[in-house]
Amino acid sequence: MTTTQCILDLAAAAPASHGEDLVLLLAEANELYQQGLQELHREVAARLDGLAIADLMFAADTVGMPCDASQGRDEVILLLALVEWEMTPAAMAYTEMAADAARRGVCLIREE
Repeated sequence: MTTTQCILDLAAAAPASHGEDLVLLLAEANELYQQGLQELHREVAARLDGLAIADLMFAADTVGMPCDASQGRDEVILLLALVEWEMTPAAMAYTEMAADAARRGVCLIREE
């Protein structure tokens, strides 16, 4: 099963979950979200290999992720990957799942 399908399945199960069960679903979805972003980051880095930093910064600015001269090549590529990832069904499902959980008082960040 793909990362996307796993996240979509978890997001579909989330509305019927509560309390600690919802926290566990959210934590699993978060891990998959991070995994998906890392996979896409590697793909984007390979795809953009060889482009000049100026071209990367222009691409980032074009998609609404302004960059400045203090950001290195790797950071700009990560920003481009993040923009691309955030538009995937998996990322959108996770974002909605996390927002719904937050509206119900559930969050992965816990006070000690």
